[in-house]
Amino acid sequence: MAIITFTSPQMHKDKTVYGVAGDTKTILALAEDNRIPIPFDCRDGNCGSCLIEVSYDNPADKKAIMLTDKEKQKLKELGKLTQQEIDDAEVRDMPPRYRLACQFIARDEDVTVSFSGMPGGSD
Repeated sequence: MAIITFTSPQMHKDKTVYGVAGDTKTILALAEDNRIPIPFDCRDGNCGSCLIEVSYDNPADKKAIMLTDKEKQKLKELGKLTQQEIDDAEVRDMPPRYRLACQFIARDEDVTVSFSGMPGGSD
């Protein structure tokens, strides 16, 4: 089971939810189920409006769930992903700090998901 804590200046307090083991819901779907206001437009990794920052409560539990090609391209366009981070994710199983909520699935890991509340993470 994953424990996911959402934090944002748009929320009056952090909210923690549980991801059921074996569930393949994205962070965006979990946020919607729990009325957490992560902005989004396309749900498909094309627009980048659901940009999130992911930190791991126990760094030893990090799991580098595959980055889709769309996610890699969009995160690079937003200046949030380097080629080194792609290599680290794909070769060394070290997930990047930034993800798209519509693409990221938390597995058996406890994470904190931060978002600005503005599409694409804009302040």
